[in-house]
Amino acid sequence: MAQVDFWSLTQPVGILRTLAAILACISFILAATAGNVSSSYWVWCMFTWCFCFFFTLLILILEFTTVSSKLPFAWDDVTAAFAMLASLMLLATSIIYPTFFTCTTCYRQIGASVVSWVCFGVYAGEVVLTRLRPSGQNSGFLSTLPGIMKMLETFIACLIYTSLENNHYTQSPQLQWCVAVYSLCFIFSIIIILLTLGQMTSFFPISFDKLMVVFNILAAVMYATAMVIWPLYSFQKNPRPGNCGHLCAWDKLLVVTFMAIFNFIVYTLDTAYSIRLVFFTSDQ
Repeated sequence: MAQVDFWSLTQPVGILRTLAAILACISFILAATAGNVSSSYWVWCMFTWCFCFFFTLLILILEFTTVSSKLPFAWDDVTAAFAMLASLMLLATSIIYPTFFTCTTCYRQIGASVVSWVCFGVYAGEVVLTRLRPSGQNSGFLSTLPGIMKMLETFIACLIYTSLENNHYTQSPQLQWCVAVYSLCFIFSIIIILLTLGQMTSFFPISFDKLMVVFNILAAVMYATAMVIWPLYSFQKNPRPGNCGHLCAWDKLLVVTFMAIFNFIVYTLDTAYSIRLVFFTSDQ
């Protein structure tokens, strides 16, 4: 028999989620009515607002109808992870959109930027509320430090993909290797998140934690090579053009370089923490 839970909408987290969905929708409408821009950054911003609105609305509906309590995975873990992911995406969008697509007379774009920043603040508030769990309450993988780092790794990879263009790497086998590194690490990080979320790690014939250590080491080494190769072959005999504007392809090469360095750091920290967790903490 269908049941409804009005408390899910009136509790502080429910109010924040409702407000976040409304703000994401407003940002999307303002940016969409301002006009289409042929840029991967514009697509990223529009996708972020649409993604946040759709999944926040879905979470509200599932909790309101109590369907969330019947799902075969840790619901609180998923919602906490989504709030953190939405905060990261909106932080990037709130920086990218006003940087590339606003001007002093672009009122709709300015409005979309302001509302996006407010929406980021609302999601950040939800993260704070969901992280303030009662003492002794268990948290799922995505709410732990390794889970947060896995989400951060995939998020940075998405920013790399957003900045990539075909003419950046199609003529260079070295740069194609870098793109392969970004893709492989992203795919396997997503697989790890899904396996953990679906509670299927116990089906592996070997220790899943040790398998994650191996993956983290390989990913860190692969990103180390990409961190060196990408700027070496991207900027060799390729100075910044004098007429390079806001959406210049050369600037996107620079963004990919810094994002690769940042992701290398995250994978290195993830490796160090997973080694400590598996080989030292377990022995105590």
